[in-house]
Amino acid sequence: MKQKVEAVDKENFLYIYSVIESDALMNKLEKTTYETKLEAFPDGGSVCKTTSKYHTIGDFELKEERIKAGKEKASGIFKAIEAYLLANPDAY
Repeated sequence: MKQKVEAVDKENFLYIYSVIESDALMNKLEKTTYETKLEAFPDGGSVCKTTSKYHTIGDFELKEERIKAGKEKASGIFKAIEAYLLANPDAY
């Protein structure tokens, strides 16, 4: 898998990268771009917002259930990392 960093904005806590080569792209996607932004939560803590953009090749149409499955997988990974960091605050 190859990734390309598209933008890093430290002041606005924004990170954008694209997956440009991967078996997951199935030769149907040129790339998938992910935009992650952290925002301060009014009552403390933070909110992580992630947007995915799929750049298809030709007239290929990405099915909603595949997108949903990817979101669920990413959410599970995020929650596992969050749980680890909360249990191990000296790790970061």
